Amino acid sequence: MPSLIHDLLMSEAFSILARLILTSFFWIAGLFGIFNFGVMVETIKAHGLPMPRLIVVLMVTTELVGSILLVTDFRSMGWLGAGALGVFTLLSIPLDHAFWRYPPPRKMEEFQLALEHLAVIGGLMGAAILTIR
Repeated sequence: MPSLIHDLLMSEAFSILARLILTSFFWIAGLFGIFNFGVMVETIKAHGLPMPRLIVVLMVTTELVGSILLVTDFRSMGWLGAGALGVFTLLSIPLDHAFWRYPPPRKMEEFQLALEHLAVIGGLMGAAILTIR
């Protein structure tokens, strides 16, 4: 491996940038939830889930605190942030992207979104591993 690439991959700045990019969706979703709380509550109500306000608060908290922990590795808790975001993302598949419930072509669209979620979970797993090394 060229030393320039090695040095880039080993730099703290590159690591932080990678974690910011990995968590960018969660930052955006968390901030959207803060500034559009009512919309989020209505979305949760539409799914028929109980206590929609509490669920939105928990969602926004998970997205933002999990991202902060992963990006900063505060008190060596980056793995916890990655894990929380991974579980959150996994739970969103049956709630938001239940492809098995839809007829084509929406079935394929939701299946692709579920696969994208799994890819993000894989990235979060990798990030968790790297925070403990």
